Amino acid sequence: FITTGDGNRVLIWGFANGQDGTVQYPGPTLILEEGQEVTITLTNELDEPASIVFPGQVRVTATGGKVGLLTREAPPGGTVVYHFTAEHPGTFLYHSGSNPSLQVEMGLFGAIIVRPQMGDNYAYNSEETKFDREYLFLLSDMDVRIHERVAFGLKDTVDNTTFFPTYWFINGRNAPDTMSPAFASWLPTQPYNCLPRMHPGEKMLMRVIGAGRDLHPYHCHGNNAYVIARDGRLLESAPGKGPDMKVSMFTIPAAPGQTVDAIFEWTGANLGWDIYGHAKSDPMEPNEYAPDHGKPFPVTIPGPDDIAYGDFYSGSPFLGNSEPVPPGIPRLNQNGGFFYMWHSHNEKEMVNYGIFPGGIMTMMIIEHPSVPIE
Repeated sequence: FITTGDGNRVLIWGFANGQDGTVQYPGPTLILEEGQEVTITLTNELDEPASIVFPGQVRVTATGGKVGLLTREAPPGGTVVYHFTAEHPGTFLYHSGSNPSLQVEMGLFGAIIVRPQMGDNYAYNSEETKFDREYLFLLSDMDVRIHERVAFGLKDTVDNTTFFPTYWFINGRNAPDTMSPAFASWLPTQPYNCLPRMHPGEKMLMRVIGAGRDLHPYHCHGNNAYVIARDGRLLESAPGKGPDMKVSMFTIPAAPGQTVDAIFEWTGANLGWDIYGHAKSDPMEPNEYAPDHGKPFPVTIPGPDDIAYGDFYSGSPFLGNSEPVPPGIPRLNQNGGFFYMWHSHNEKEMVNYGIFPGGIMTMMIIEHPSVPIE
């Protein structure tokens, strides 16, 4: 079972890492090196055939099991072995190739990250794809009625033509659980969180995957992101050109089965005021936007009786600063960071079974350069 952000419990089918592993939603993220030989043995504990397909991987071989529609399948209680070489760097999806309208819905999918030969802080074998931090955004949707039918032994009565999702996920969690720690003990089958953090001037690689049936328009507040690759292939006009066909986007459409790699940067450029509250004589911070250095905050901040304090407001408009807040206001901003909501631009996907806030939503935090980020 998984736990949703509104406290519901939903039956899933899932992949586990090894015979003694814990089933999880989504499946384990496979982090590979370009050129690495990969062998995956699938043991099927379901009461129907199961398999795995690897979109974007070439020359995948399968042995054992029996012939299926898309690949060889493991029958109930059986095994099948898949083998391929990770020839291309990038972000990829894997999922069940057996009865996928049911099995992918139930949770049989996951992410693959292939690191390039240039190094772990490159998305592809191009200098322009270098990054400082990376985060996965594996987006999925769920019609809980299907899971209820499976739980009651009525899977053969599932009507996929009436699919109507009521839960939406980032990395297997709904908001606000997206912001809970990774591998939280109270979410044992949902180990992955999604709380991106960065310092001004850093480059963040966004690995966005559409694992659901619907397109999920993922919106990143704070700045546009440059889409540099789709489906594990660099957007370049010719080999060796680098991402010269990159596209600046404020919302990244994650189509079903598609993967997108994008680079996001934030410096506070052109805000018109110094985000650190510097005087002109103060030294610059790393990656500070120089034209705004020493510029005063352009408005007079109202007193505490005339302002509504959000949960993530530090009491100060300046990065890394904290000021007193009225009694009863939660101090959820530990380091005086700037919080930006990142969420689905399809507003109904920001709920948990109709309850806001929830669904495909998290916060991205800009931290002061002095704040360590793991």
